[in-house]
Amino acid sequence: MVEPPAKAPAMLSGGALVTPAGMTLYTFDQDVANSGKSACNGGCAALWPPMMATATDQTTGAYSIVTRDDGSRQWAYKGKPVYTYKADQKAGDRSGDNFKQVWHIIKE
Repeated sequence: MVEPPAKAPAMLSGGALVTPAGMTLYTFDQDVANSGKSACNGGCAALWPPMMATATDQTTGAYSIVTRDDGSRQWAYKGKPVYTYKADQKAGDRSGDNFKQVWHIIKE
């Protein structure tokens, strides 16, 4: 049996990468691309929730999966883990862009 192609976990909307629910995704400057890990854990992850991957999610295209410090799986885009921002209340909000000059929306 042939596996169906993996579906991208995010999409481009309004010039930024968003979750399937339309929430803006961000990268963190302290994350090292292609390191396979996230530098945002504990309190950081409470404010910047990681976009989690399930045990059965598979990488596709520019999307990969990193293993977090707690062993859970998180999506990455072009090697950098991706996050939402707790203060964003509805789809399309981008209040975390350039937060402390280390959080950035993902533009294609």
